[in-house]
Amino acid sequence: QVQLVESGGGLVQAGGSLRLSCETSGRTYNSLAMGWFRQAPGKEREFVSSISRSGESTQYADFVKGRAAVSRDNFKNTFKNTMYLQMNNLRPEDTAVYYCAARTGEIGPFGTWGQGTQVTVSS
Repeated sequence: QVQLVESGGGLVQAGGSLRLSCETSGRTYNSLAMGWFRQAPGKEREFVSSISRSGESTQYADFVKGRAAVSRDNFKNTFKNTMYLQMNNLRPEDTAVYYCAARTGEIGPFGTWGQGTQVTVSS
């Protein structure tokens, strides 16, 4: 069973940066593709970014392209690893709860979710 724990959220001024982390625990981490989603108040959860199992392939939503970078550790022989989302030039509309997620295949739905971390961007 994989567990996901996000951290790194907070209050930042517009134009600032944050680095979100998603610590995972469990034997199967290196077989999981990972992703970041966000949900703003009154809105549906939306895709932000994803990264393949190897870390070689990444995808981004249009609204973060050029402002975000997803990466992951793939340490072997450890039950814990971390995925990151570096976000720069933050905007007030980036304010949301950010969730990390995992799936066993490179495509398909994400089946495991973290509890979320709040990001608030002030103007």
